[in-house]
Amino acid sequence: MSSRTSTLDRAAEVAPLFDSARLKLARHLAGLRKSDLAALVDKSPTAVAAWESGAKRPTAATVAQLALSLSVDPGFFAVRAEDVAALSTAPHFRSLRSTSQRARDQAYAYGQLAVDITASFERHVELPDPDVPSFPVSAEDLDGDGPERAAQLVRQEWEIGNGPVGHLVRMLENRGVLVVFSPPQAATVDAYSFDSRLRPVVVLNPIKRDYYRQRFDVAHELGHLVMHGDAEPGGRIVEAQAHRFAAELLMPADQFRNLLPVTMSSTVWRTLARLKEQWGVSMQALLYRARWLGQLSDTSYRNAMTTISARGWRRNEPGLVSAIEQPSLLPRAVELLTQEGIDESQLVAQCRVPAELFRTVTARTPDTETPPLTTSSGTAQQASGRVVSLLERRKGLRSLETAERP
Repeated sequence: MSSRTSTLDRAAEVAPLFDSARLKLARHLAGLRKSDLAALVDKSPTAVAAWESGAKRPTAATVAQLALSLSVDPGFFAVRAEDVAALSTAPHFRSLRSTSQRARDQAYAYGQLAVDITASFERHVELPDPDVPSFPVSAEDLDGDGPERAAQLVRQEWEIGNGPVGHLVRMLENRGVLVVFSPPQAATVDAYSFDSRLRPVVVLNPIKRDYYRQRFDVAHELGHLVMHGDAEPGGRIVEAQAHRFAAELLMPADQFRNLLPVTMSSTVWRTLARLKEQWGVSMQALLYRARWLGQLSDTSYRNAMTTISARGWRRNEPGLVSAIEQPSLLPRAVELLTQEGIDESQLVAQCRVPAELFRTVTARTPDTETPPLTTSSGTAQQASGRVVSLLERRKGLRSLETAERP
């Protein structure tokens, strides 16, 4: 049986069970507009919109065309037990102005795909139930102490106790939070988070390899999950609140205030280096915390940051820990299932997702090989903010328009 015939046969099986939300998910993963997809399948943008809204259902031949154009198996479009998109809240991105809507749609689709894969795993393995405290903080509250109280609640309910927070990624996973790395093609989008209602999700940037800053990113996203379930994402106050939450979680004021410098001198840098290693936070975070808590004056803080810049530490601080924290929830599940005779190919087939994205979602470490950035036409793409497909383009596949003819 030829590949084309096999695709048509699978499409015929899927067509009656076609889920419009899955088409939208695949289009976003591919970084395409409706008009882009319409051109690929030789249909109108209106037709694509109708398929995505559920107003119309594509024919089996069109399902096959969609699958080939989007580099997914026709089974990707089949209805699932849970509509992850319908159950998900809006994701929290660091800055809505620094990334395009298409890039955010693509990142969000990847996070939803990760939830979908996790839900498929739960047919075989028992994963921790979500257990993230809820402490809503108003997005209009700039000066209240809500972020600090929210962080204190997490420390209390998660029984963190006094002292530094340990392996933060593992702590979130033990409480049912899904933590994954995004694909390297999506590295222009910083860490982000959302609540899928099936389980909360934190997606980490694959090229930020700084252990200390990564921990702050994770704490920041946890702050959104705890405080901002209903808040409009991306606002200045909301982001400031998440930063304050992270600072209090990792550097609690009542334990930390007297450890921080009150003036800057040559010996202070050794103190900051020791605190950095002990508490797992960057020196820049320590300095900001010292100013926030009133230990360090604005002038001393500015002078310290000038020194940081002069030494080239803005992006590359010295530190002893070079390996970032790694997620283990899904990687360990894959290992356990492999031991039980269920190999990766079976899991990919069950999830009905592209194998390369399955491997990215279930990886302990981010992909170290960033592929060349290409547009849908295959031309080299410069770092211009354009969106690159997360789905590997299939080569040599031709349109199936003749299959629709009687």
